[in-house]
Amino acid sequence: MTTHEADIFISGGGIAGQVAAAVFAARGFSVVMADPVAPVTEADLDGSDLRSTAFLRPARALFEACGLWPLLEPHSMPLASLAVIDTTGWPPIVRDRRTFAASDMGTEPFGWNLMNWVVRRELWHYLQDAPGITALYGTGFKSLVQRSGEVIIGLDNRDRVRARLAIAADGKFSPMREAAGIEVSTTRYGQKSLAFTVTHDLPHDNISTEIYNEGGPFTIVPLPDIGGKHASAIVWMNFGPRAVDLMEMAVPAFEEVMFTRSTGLLGWMHLEGRRSIWPIITQTAKQLAEGRVAVVGEAAHALPPIGAQGLNTSLNDIIALVGAAVESPADPGAPAVLKAFEAARKPDIAARARVIDAFNRVARSGEAAVQAVRLAGLKAVHGIAPVRKGVMRAGLGPR
Repeated sequence: MTTHEADIFISGGGIAGQVAAAVFAARGFSVVMADPVAPVTEADLDGSDLRSTAFLRPARALFEACGLWPLLEPHSMPLASLAVIDTTGWPPIVRDRRTFAASDMGTEPFGWNLMNWVVRRELWHYLQDAPGITALYGTGFKSLVQRSGEVIIGLDNRDRVRARLAIAADGKFSPMREAAGIEVSTTRYGQKSLAFTVTHDLPHDNISTEIYNEGGPFTIVPLPDIGGKHASAIVWMNFGPRAVDLMEMAVPAFEEVMFTRSTGLLGWMHLEGRRSIWPIITQTAKQLAEGRVAVVGEAAHALPPIGAQGLNTSLNDIIALVGAAVESPADPGAPAVLKAFEAARKPDIAARARVIDAFNRVARSGEAAVQAVRLAGLKAVHGIAPVRKGVMRAGLGPR
């Protein structure tokens, strides 16, 4: 049995946990990070995360601050515009298309899209040699003892960690959050999303596109070319039974349905590799801190995959927690630190959860009256310049 001493303990080695480890170490804190599963760093292996993330401007600034961006940028695709296409019926009939241009908000793109498994691979390589970080893959959180000046973490290999601050970054079913006694509120929609990669005949022109129809959006996010062919990541939301049918459908039939659902926007789409399927929920922790435990990422909030809010909201948690901790470098888990963190994040998380919940309910509906509201809302948001810019500014994250 080994006892590790550190400023910070992080439960969870997903993207949020790995980024938290990198950023805290870059700010001079010693970190122990533990995850029961080693990251899957190849697309064709079981357990690979086939989703993509459009990392928005605040996320890139965070990556730059700790030296991660030079590793990630070569694998990224800048997003110059967001197009929203409203459709109805089957085959879908296009009723309206509106484009939100990043140039309305300055000279930089909205964000940079990367495959999640690629991000995890690059983070894993980075953490192997990063000073101040002990990464314990294949070792999970087991127990928590809170004291006034420290936390004592028990791991499932019988090691212990003594730290000033413990961070739960271990997902929707976070064992550390539960050990800290923090409850969650969960909303289920009866939806699932498929995530996969395609190549396609026509160029995407760096435009991320959301196509609305009954069941939820069909989202096309640009990727770098694959084998000399135009490529995009797809997130396709549906009611659960339909999503399962699509998941199990033979590839030729799946590609035909996908072409119809995409309104042929990018020509014929060819499935590249596997499909993965994910449940759609909204889940929020009722508090973000208890004692010396802070809750971030999907341990704090799980949101429907709309508007690139999920992982970017997680990174905003890390920005706020690090910002509070550097004000108390001798004790990053002090009550004042976690109070400042919760004050910075809880209102923003609650607001985003409410907005995305409402938007998802409208977007998935097949009722004519609700679809009319969706179309009218799209026209109103896009047609009034101050409103359009305000929505885009809010989507990028808190200032």
